[in-house]
Amino acid sequence: MDVYEAVTSRRAVRGFTDKVVPREVLERVLSAAAWSPSGSNLQPWHAYVVIGEPLAELKKRAGKRVAAGDPWDEREYEMYPSALKSPYRERRSAFGEERYGALGISREDWESRQRAASANWDCFGAPAALFCYIDRGLGLPQWSDLGMYLQTVMLLLRAEGLHSCPQMAWSVYRKTVAEIVSPPDGLILFCGMSIGFEDVTVDYIRTGRAPLNETVTFVEG
Repeated sequence: MDVYEAVTSRRAVRGFTDKVVPREVLERVLSAAAWSPSGSNLQPWHAYVVIGEPLAELKKRAGKRVAAGDPWDEREYEMYPSALKSPYRERRSAFGEERYGALGISREDWESRQRAASANWDCFGAPAALFCYIDRGLGLPQWSDLGMYLQTVMLLLRAEGLHSCPQMAWSVYRKTVAEIVSPPDGLILFCGMSIGFEDVTVDYIRTGRAPLNETVTFVEG
């Protein structure tokens, strides 16, 4: 698979089979992803890979919290600004309509939307998960380094025939994740990532992208 195919075929998959992802594949991917760029080579990512019984236990504990209506853990960072301006507001709204529309869930059916969202904490059935942390003393440029690292991981997973789904949603159950991975106190959980083989029987709609002229400006002589 060439780079262009990896980029265009990567998407957030929300339906995985239980086929085991070999540990050697994950090690190969993460060893290569270590070459991701970061300012002054700080390499600010701290990744925890959870598979097997520990992942089953994490899913079980998170599922109990969902079933009990347990309040979310307080946020350690703001996922989105409280008031998104245009065009970001419209793009987020369009995503929600496409995502839940594909599941036959109306905009007003909040209960069904919540049930669909709860699949996050089962990793959409994936047999492997990665949790990415950052030192709380680092700044916005280092958070951007995390994005480059995670994108590299996802593209390398595609090269291995795997799919993934990055999930900031795990940050609101960060205490449950910490019970399993035991991170040092100085780290913040940025996101989780479900990893596995796609369940092709799960229907989906591929979300669109803005046309090039909305996001790119060529400055030419």
